[in-house]
Amino acid sequence: QVQLVESGGGLVQAGGSLRLSCAASGRTFSSRAMGWFRQAPGEEREFVAGISWSGGRIYYADAVKGRFTISRDNAKNTVTLQMNSLKPEDTAVYYCGIGRGFNIDYGAQHEYDYWGQGTQVTVSS
Repeated sequence: QVQLVESGGGLVQAGGSLRLSCAASGRTFSSRAMGWFRQAPGEEREFVAGISWSGGRIYYADAVKGRFTISRDNAKNTVTLQMNSLKPEDTAVYYCGIGRGFNIDYGAQHEYDYWGQGTQVTVSS
């Protein structure tokens, strides 16, 4: 059974940092793309960042470019999202997902096979 577990969320003041981690278990996903999405109350889930299986291709939503960094460790089956210079508008539940393959449309939710349960990030002003 595949399981994704996110951690690292919490409450932080604007300008602060958080580091989210997503650990996959049940099988290895080193050949698959992975990504982070977020969903704020009353909003649609939106793409945040994606990373190819090798880490050689990385994509960010415009809203987080220059502030967030995605990385992965295939040996540990983990993907990480380092979030700096956080803003109140970054407040959301953050989800990690495993792509259907090694080459996907990173911004499309239907391209992801598995999702974690989400971790809450709250940024106070």
